[in-house]
Amino acid sequence: MKNNIEEIDKLIKETLTEEEAKFYDELDEQNVFQMVLGIFKGKNKWIMLMMNIMTLIFFGLFIYCLVQFFNTDVTNELIKWSIGGLMFLLAVSMLKMFSWMQMDKNALLRELKRLELQISSLSGKMHE
Repeated sequence: MKNNIEEIDKLIKETLTEEEAKFYDELDEQNVFQMVLGIFKGKNKWIMLMMNIMTLIFFGLFIYCLVQFFNTDVTNELIKWSIGGLMFLLAVSMLKMFSWMQMDKNALLRELKRLELQISSLSGKMHE
C-alpha cells in the first residue's frame, strides 16, 4: 500500500512545477505536535490563544475546588465545591474538544488542497 502511495506521489511531482512540488510537500501528513502548533496559525490564532489561556485558568480553578472539597467537612460546602469542580472540568473538556475539532478541520483542509493540486496536475497532463 505504501509503495502505491509513493508511486502516486512520484507521478504527481513529475507533473508539477518546482514551486508546486514544494507546496505539495508542505501538505504532507503532520504529526500531533505539528497539528497542535498549526491551530495557532492563521486568522483565528488569537482566539485559540485565548481559549488555551482560559483552559489553564479553568483547570487551576478545578484544582482549587478539588483542594477545598477535601478540606471541608460540611455537607453543603462539599456539594458546592464538587459542583464547582465539575463545572470547571466540563469547561476544560469543551475547550479541548473545540481545539481538537480545529486540528481536524486543518487536516481536512490540507487533504482537500492536496486533492485539488492532484486534480489540477492530472487535468494539465490530460491537455498535453
